[in-house]
Amino acid sequence: MSAGSGQVQHQARLAEESTLLDGDERPESGAITLLPVSHAEPFTDAVVSSGGRLAELGPETRGIVYLSASKVQGLIDALEANPQVTWVQLPFAGIDNFAAKLKPHAERGVLFTSAKGAYAEPVAEHALALTLALLREFPRRLAARTWEKKTGTSLYGKHVVIVGAGGIALELLDLLKPFRVTTTIVRARDLPVDGATRTVTADRFDEVLPEADAVILAAAATDGTRGLINEARLRAMKESAVLVNIARGPLVDLAALQLALEESWIAGAGVDVTSPEPLPDGHPLWTAPRLIITPHSADTPEMVRPLLQERVRQNVDAFVSTGRFVGVADPVRGY
Repeated sequence: MSAGSGQVQHQARLAEESTLLDGDERPESGAITLLPVSHAEPFTDAVVSSGGRLAELGPETRGIVYLSASKVQGLIDALEANPQVTWVQLPFAGIDNFAAKLKPHAERGVLFTSAKGAYAEPVAEHALALTLALLREFPRRLAARTWEKKTGTSLYGKHVVIVGAGGIALELLDLLKPFRVTTTIVRARDLPVDGATRTVTADRFDEVLPEADAVILAAAATDGTRGLINEARLRAMKESAVLVNIARGPLVDLAALQLALEESWIAGAGVDVTSPEPLPDGHPLWTAPRLIITPHSADTPEMVRPLLQERVRQNVDAFVSTGRFVGVADPVRGY
């Protein structure tokens, strides 16, 4: 696929994922405030170039573009002091960690848009990198101090099960095409996913899990997905299979994962997210065999900034003009 055709496909995908709001559903437009002020400068042009009018936080403010992915209390304080705000752009893709704090404001009518889908490319790339490294036994090779026998597994022609059907899963399906894999998407809704060999609903996860050569988690953390990978499911996987989590830490029971690796129930695992996070120094998982831990680095600040700038442009245009928002989030549902 050429770079041009890939960009066209990406834009088409965003159009499909956008939500047109009109009438009472559409937030009242007005001045936009960038918060925290210390993070604002790189995003000023993204607002202005899309027709937005910038203002300091105050009575004029109707939209907030919030730019701190960790210090959410500043946003909560701003919303409580400014009930006239109608729209908030969030900097993170998953809102599950902060949904409870955002919920009261969503219930009073504030529209929240997140960065979901915006960071899909680097995160999908990271998921593929972990999968390949595990199949090729890189954790063992990195620890080796002698010339060992040839072992390893090729991804070509294997069966990959992806849990989730959002932007990361869609990008990952594209990246997997050259490997001629069979792909199964596991999702909540009974709808096919374009590009997947098959799509099944979450209640069939236990049916497809034993068939997988690689299981990649790309789903939101909800009441239905917390503890999704537990001892029983790790035992149900092939001994030759690998597990990759680039979604949310609570999806995997870390104690069960440690046991699975120590007792070789599975061939290896790669986690970019953990619960707790950061994973504390001295945690027993650090010494588990055939495990790759990366520090939630699938999307670094340098990777994320231009992607978030583009999401801000899209949603400022929606706020002041088209009403077609991308990444609409629902704090009441938790994602």
